[in-house]
Amino acid sequence: MTILVDDTTCTRCGICSVICPMRIIEPADETILPRVRDEKAGMCIACGHCEVSCPTQALLLNVRPDERVVLPAGAGILSPDELGTYLKKRRSVRHYTKEPVPKEKIEAILDIARYAASGGNAQPVQWLIVHDPKEVYRLAGLTVDWMKTITNSSHPMSGYVPSLIAGWEHGYDPICRGAPHLVIVHIPEGNPGAATDAIIALTHFDIAAPAFGIGTCWAGFLSIAAMSYEPLQKALGLPAGRKYAYGLMFGHPKYKIHGIPRRNPLQVTWR
Repeated sequence: MTILVDDTTCTRCGICSVICPMRIIEPADETILPRVRDEKAGMCIACGHCEVSCPTQALLLNVRPDERVVLPAGAGILSPDELGTYLKKRRSVRHYTKEPVPKEKIEAILDIARYAASGGNAQPVQWLIVHDPKEVYRLAGLTVDWMKTITNSSHPMSGYVPSLIAGWEHGYDPICRGAPHLVIVHIPEGNPGAATDAIIALTHFDIAAPAFGIGTCWAGFLSIAAMSYEPLQKALGLPAGRKYAYGLMFGHPKYKIHGIPRRNPLQVTWR
């Protein structure tokens, strides 16, 4: 069965039928509880909207039902001011301590990020954590090698990379900024919507990390190189049938944040 309904607590309110994005839950009446017919069961995307929207918790989605989590009253509620300040103070961190982030803390952040929205609840994102700082440095070096291949070419970054290459050759890391770790999301090949899902998931990691005392920065140079440079792709060693989507460098910030910088005024069009 797709859903399990407790006939002693179901009030037949109809919310589960209305909230289902696939419209496969038939509403209850005086004699029948909400149900999903067998011929429509395959359309369920296991999003869980029906379960978590039931006011009396009478409905259970029959997908790993033993993992059900019920929210206590008021759990997870933040004031707009608290949330706004938290998000506004988030910074791209480019200076890190050498203290490693424990794997347990990284897994706790990933446990939050795995709840990110994805098209059709397909959840196509998988994660690669490069935890060894020496491996992060090696990947940065391969990115510099890619930059050397586009020097004096028609690539739009051609005129930009010489200074980065020079910095690397003088002992400075302009690619991963000396970050001890990388988090990389990869997605199935041939799935055009998965690239957006990957950015959404990685943004969840990016937003959650500061709550754990972790700083992040989007690894733009490495990500551009990883899209096409075969030596870097081989070094990443992603599973067959999957491709690089994007990455973040992360670690403990070397410096604390004491304010919120200015940004351009809001520009919005109303229709």
